[in-house]
Amino acid sequence: MKITTAFLLLSFTCLSAIARQQPTPFSLRVDLLQNPSQVYEHGIMTNVPLEQAVLSGDSFRFCQVNSRYPMFSWVLPAQYQSACQILVASNKQLLLKDSADVWNSGKISGNNSTSVLYSGPALQASMIYYWKVRTWDQHGKPGKYAAMQTFSTGKTLDDYRLPSFVLIKTLQQALKTNNPDTHHVLYDFGKDAFSQIKLSVNAANNNDTLVVHLGEALTADGHVNQQPPGSVRYKMIKIPLQQGLHTYQPVIAPDARNTKKNAVLMPADIGEVLPFRYVEIARGNYTIGSVYRYMVSSPFDDAATTFKSAHKGLNQIWDLCKYTIKATSFSGYYVDGDRERIPYEADALINQLSHYISDAEFTIAKRTLDYLIYHPTWPTEWSLQNVLIAWNDYLYSGDLRLAKKLYPDLKAKLLSALAREDGLISTRTGKQTPAFLQSIHYASFDANAQLKDIVDWPPPKFGGTDIMGETDGFVFADYNAVVNAYYYAGLEAMAKLAKAIGNNADTEYYTHEAARVRSAFQAVFFDKQTNIVVDGEGIPHSSLHANFFALAFGLVPGDKVAGVLSFIRSRGMACSVYGAQFLLDGLYKAKDADYALQLLTSTEKRSWFNMLREGATMTMEAWGQSYKPNQDWGHAWGAAPANCIVRYIAGIQPITPGFEEVEIRPQGVLPGPLQLSYKTIRGTIEEEMESTPTRYSLQLTLPGNMTAHVYLPFPTDKASIRLDGMLIKAAYKGACYEIHNVAPGRHRFEVSKGR
Repeated sequence: MKITTAFLLLSFTCLSAIARQQPTPFSLRVDLLQNPSQVYEHGIMTNVPLEQAVLSGDSFRFCQVNSRYPMFSWVLPAQYQSACQILVASNKQLLLKDSADVWNSGKISGNNSTSVLYSGPALQASMIYYWKVRTWDQHGKPGKYAAMQTFSTGKTLDDYRLPSFVLIKTLQQALKTNNPDTHHVLYDFGKDAFSQIKLSVNAANNNDTLVVHLGEALTADGHVNQQPPGSVRYKMIKIPLQQGLHTYQPVIAPDARNTKKNAVLMPADIGEVLPFRYVEIARGNYTIGSVYRYMVSSPFDDAATTFKSAHKGLNQIWDLCKYTIKATSFSGYYVDGDRERIPYEADALINQLSHYISDAEFTIAKRTLDYLIYHPTWPTEWSLQNVLIAWNDYLYSGDLRLAKKLYPDLKAKLLSALAREDGLISTRTGKQTPAFLQSIHYASFDANAQLKDIVDWPPPKFGGTDIMGETDGFVFADYNAVVNAYYYAGLEAMAKLAKAIGNNADTEYYTHEAARVRSAFQAVFFDKQTNIVVDGEGIPHSSLHANFFALAFGLVPGDKVAGVLSFIRSRGMACSVYGAQFLLDGLYKAKDADYALQLLTSTEKRSWFNMLREGATMTMEAWGQSYKPNQDWGHAWGAAPANCIVRYIAGIQPITPGFEEVEIRPQGVLPGPLQLSYKTIRGTIEEEMESTPTRYSLQLTLPGNMTAHVYLPFPTDKASIRLDGMLIKAAYKGACYEIHNVAPGRHRFEVSKGR
């Protein structure tokens, strides 16, 4: 017997709810902080209670809420919530008795579990508060209160302000030692990290000096490379020894370049760091007891997202990119790498997406966006990316407050002031007036007095006459396809933000402008003979970039997609690691998953595998040293595969902000099984899938308060579909079986060839 999907899912939900008590909320957050009561000293985790730390002056660090009206969120196991109640107290004992002297919300109807705003009297500065929450299920049955969370407020509060942050130090021991010759010992930590060295030495006398070589790369004969290329790091440190056994943690001197204007400086309580993997020490009249390093990073949950497939190469690329996100968080901002340590919008956009995928942490993205609004960089497209970052922030976190605060600035960053009558924009037609530049907070950056189109980076001959560059021969014009593709994407994102904020006039305006720009783009930038995108108005040349950005942002009409895809395939990876994000976006959105996977797992020189082959353990700034001679080896803008694996291969993307509704649309066929566990603001989504020519199976687990729309890929519409063992009906569209309104809990989907 066949039954409808809706009936089946409703039945399972009701039976599940009746069978067990409403579960207790967990994973509480205040202003998106997961552990606001955890106390650190110089980056080291302590067991000091928050109440004691607050009274101890400035010797301890902990995350503080800086909003008078913070936001609360929590996670529910596999059920729907119909109401909640929040208690906030200034006294722990009161809260233990289910009483609240600060705020008792009463019963709040609705399923909001990701963005409940505090509505009590304004919180006071320099205070400690305690809160907890309970929920009701869809049958009106209340559950137990969650374990309380403790947080403190900062010295100065606003109605809304981002919370403070901490950086942490993780002690790591060298994984192995080698002897490159009889006079030296090499210690290998296995992976590169922004770190500080710590070692113990037993010296025979007081007049010896220990020479330590720290580096990211090795020479061919196994020594630390003391003359590495570009911005690959090396540092020699001399340590005066004391007689006997002592522990040393030498201070790393600041670098002249990455401590200049616009750079993010390391906090004084943490100290300077250097990216290194290897330590080399000469043998002498002393004994090395131990060699450690403190890896400095933002707090990172290694277990938040895990991925494993039968494709060894894809697993390696996942590990590379996920680790990059963790390791490059050392400053508390998304910065462009160690050479400059400057936030750039393009780096931040890719870093943001891959960070959301790797760890359910949202405050670094918010902090970086807030910084970039007032410290912009020079590329035109980068300004437009601010709006995309703001939309991603709301979409993944469910928290609209920063976008609402920055809304007037985001409107300026959209660059509509540079538009002509048909809506297309240009930076080269005399419209970058002083008033315009002031509106986007722009001052000269890298000797650029105004915004300038970039397309990709580096350009040809950057760093040498033999450097091809990463723009695929893009020919710049007054009106460029890449800039206007970004402008269209920005208009669409701005319309959605305006709607979320409740600005109906702006919603209508930006929706109308997006439609106008789409029409103008297709009229101006599509070659009528080739049906592919040209670089600019009046330019006969077509680059890879002009086409994949148009494809990624939805500007290619349906009847032209095949031709654009064919052209894109003909160009290979003729873009940078930055451009690769949008190339992959375009391919997956056009359902060319096979070619996308081919690029992701390629072993050619322009590949992520090549970064590993050249010795990096974080993603490089470029595909390899020959493509950008001054590159560094820790650039998160090269970590696009992390978000592509989860968003496209596993197919998990939020439909509505905060993952209230989620799309599950796996793409591509991988050999053998695939397993994924992905933590969102609403809880963890788990997938186990396997595909053969005649059968496809997906086991999906959804957290509470989440509804999924599942699309099961299968090559034929002549198949039977089972959900949790029962035969169901499902529409077949676009080579997928569609199953909508899937409820929280564990479900098994099976598609078998034949009826």
